[in-house]
Amino acid sequence: MNNFNYQNPTRILFGKGQIAEIANQIPADAKILITYGGGSIKRNGTLDQVHAALEGFTYHEFGGIEPNPTYGTLMKAVELARAEGIDYLLAVGGGSVIDGTKFIAAAIPFKGEDPWTILSERAPIESAVPLGNVLTLPATGSESNSGAVITRRETNDKLAFMNPLVFPTFAVLDPETTFSLPANQTANGVVDAFVHVMEQYLTKCENAPVQDRYAEGLLLTLIEEGPKVLATPDSYEARANVMWAANQALNGLIGQGVSQDWATHMIGHEITALHGLDHGQTLAVVLPSLMNVMRGQKGAKIVQYAERVWNIREGSEDERIDQAIAKTREFFEQMGIPTRLTDYGVAKDGEHTSVVSALVEQLKRHGMVQLGEEGNITPEVSTRILAEAV
Repeated sequence: MNNFNYQNPTRILFGKGQIAEIANQIPADAKILITYGGGSIKRNGTLDQVHAALEGFTYHEFGGIEPNPTYGTLMKAVELARAEGIDYLLAVGGGSVIDGTKFIAAAIPFKGEDPWTILSERAPIESAVPLGNVLTLPATGSESNSGAVITRRETNDKLAFMNPLVFPTFAVLDPETTFSLPANQTANGVVDAFVHVMEQYLTKCENAPVQDRYAEGLLLTLIEEGPKVLATPDSYEARANVMWAANQALNGLIGQGVSQDWATHMIGHEITALHGLDHGQTLAVVLPSLMNVMRGQKGAKIVQYAERVWNIREGSEDERIDQAIAKTREFFEQMGIPTRLTDYGVAKDGEHTSVVSALVEQLKRHGMVQLGEEGNITPEVSTRILAEAV
């Protein structure tokens, strides 16, 4: 196991009725900006609960943060926050709203001319407005980590940043807020969480049994509970288990002391940027192909994954790897998420080469030329991964 330095400062308020507790987590004299997305929190009553909890507080609201939050929209929120003297942010929504709110938190006090450089040039963040959140879509783990992904549509950029100053101070995880989620959003969230675990697990055998067993437990939970949520969307227990698993998938814990491989996400980001696929859909497309192309390097861990997660114990090593990849693909398909680019109308007959080439050019433009735990997923390897994902 490698050395590590781990701290997660986010307080988790889990369970029914916990939205009422936010009044005890925010300074009484705070000037709050509530951020949210398309308005589903109004229809399902979540925003009403937030309003009730904030009775007596001073707050403004900013809605319309998109899936794959865009720089242009977020800068409007920054302008509002600066004009109103906002000193606390409350994100109410899924990972996109929380990611966007992290960027808003960093951009409000940013000293440079263009806050986009936080993403494009890794411009230093010297301070950030504190933020909390009420999670309504379990998927990204953004509610209790320090990362965010932001899109700039004009330039087809989808970039990430991480900074400890944007760790949320608290996160409310009430499974009841997720009862009304559409099936596709639920499924995307399960796939996203699953791939988060895989990218911290499916790397090297590094004698880190705590991280491995924890990761395998999360994968098994998602495999068992994901279909239950689709079948019985108002099951509190199933929703609660998925919500907690998705949080643990990317709160930083299982990735401590082990190698990580975020190539699936980086390649997936470019598919979203150029073709508009949902984030979870891109991951379902890329991961099985990446597992196959990188089987020579990842073989030992894939065999472990085959045995411990899918109970595949017979056959040659190559046969077990084939079965594990097939089981992974079948699980995504069971969740209603197709696993080929052609399933989404991308890379139809005669377009394969041009589509793959454009995606690889995007990777090169963003400096994603040494991906994977060994840094050896080059543009040439990414080309093979994408060609196989067609």
